[in-house]
Amino acid sequence: MTGPATAGDGTGAAGDGTARRPGLAAGSARPPAEVHDVALLDLDGVVYVGPDAVPGVPESLAAARERGMRLGFVTNNAARPPEEVAGHLTELGVPATPDEIITSSQAAASVVAAVLGAGARVLPVGGPGVAAALWAAGLTVVGTAEDDPAAVVQGYGREVGYAQLAEAVVAVRNGARHVATNTDATIPSPRGPLPGNGAMVRVVREVTGREPLVTGKPDPAMHAECVRRTGAERPLVVGDRLDTDIEGAHRSGAASLLVFSGVTDPALLLAAGPLHRPDLISADAGGLLVPHPPVTGGDGEAWRCGRWVVTARDGGPLELRTTGDDRDTGDGLDGLRALCLAAWERAPEGAPAQLQAADSEARRALAEWSLAAR
Repeated sequence: MTGPATAGDGTGAAGDGTARRPGLAAGSARPPAEVHDVALLDLDGVVYVGPDAVPGVPESLAAARERGMRLGFVTNNAARPPEEVAGHLTELGVPATPDEIITSSQAAASVVAAVLGAGARVLPVGGPGVAAALWAAGLTVVGTAEDDPAAVVQGYGREVGYAQLAEAVVAVRNGARHVATNTDATIPSPRGPLPGNGAMVRVVREVTGREPLVTGKPDPAMHAECVRRTGAERPLVVGDRLDTDIEGAHRSGAASLLVFSGVTDPALLLAAGPLHRPDLISADAGGLLVPHPPVTGGDGEAWRCGRWVVTARDGGPLELRTTGDDRDTGDGLDGLRALCLAAWERAPEGAPAQLQAADSEARRALAEWSLAAR
C-alpha cells in the first residue's frame, strides 16, 4: 500500500495518519472516484439503513465502478457471513461478491489465528458470521466454556442473550482472551439507534474486569484486513461514524469521506476532535462522483468556501453569511465546510461551536443542518 493522497488531490493527509492541514481545506479537484483506486465503504448508514438501500446510493456506486473505482464493503457488524452480506447487497441493487465483503469477524479471526496459531480453540459469541470467520481462518470453534477455549471472539448478533454472555464470562474468567470485533455502542435503524455490540461487550468486561482486545474499526487491524483483501493502494474510507470510520482512517493513514446518511450530523462534526475530522464530506456516497471545493482562509482570516464566508470576532460566535455571488458546488454543504474549518481552528481539540447567521439564507442553511443559531 502506498501512502495516502496528498493536498491538491483530495486529502491533505500525512503518511503517519495525521493531518498537515484539515483535509477539508484542500478539497478534491477531481471526483474521488477518479483519485482513489478502492472505496472502503461502511454498510450500515452508508449503503443501507435497516432493510433498505440509501436512496440513490446503488446508482452512485455503479457510476463509481464505471469510472474504474473498485469497491470493498466493510462492516463492524459481525453477525452475517460474507456470502449473506453479498446476497443482501445484490438484492438492494448493489452487485457484490463475497470476496468484496470485509467484516470485523474476519479481522478478529485473522488476529486470533496469528496470535494463537491454527487450530486454536475459540468460543464465538454473536451471529453466524462470527463462527464462520473463525472456521475460515483455520481455528477450532467450540460451544461452551467447558471446552477450554483459548479465546472468546464476541461480535454483534440479534440472538445474543444471557446464555451466550454467561459462557463468555466464564471462559474469560478461566483465562480465555476476550476479543471484540468492535465496540460500537449503537447500530442505525429506521427506528433510531439500537444497542450495538459494544453494549454487549461491556457486560462481559464489567463482570470479568478484563479489557477486551478490539480488532474492528477504528483499530488498524481492520484496515490492514481491508487492504489485504482488496489490494488497495490509494484507499478512501467512506463512513457515517466519526469514532470508527473516520478515526480508523486517520489511524491507518487513509483518506476519508464522511456521509450524513447515517448516525453523524453536522453538530457532531463541528465539535469533532482531531482524530474524528474527515477529509471530505457529502450527503451520501454520491460524493464519490463530484469534485469537492477547497476552503480558503484561516489563521485569523475569514474562512471561505464557494459563496459562503465564516468570520469569528473577539471570541464571539462563528458568523455564517453569503457573499452574494453564485459560486456553489451544488451539494448544499459549502457553508458547512467553512464552518468546520473555523470551528476546528478555534477549538483544536474539539468542542461545540456557537453559531450565528448574518442573513436569511444563512439562517435557512443552519436550519437545514439542524444547527442552532444564537
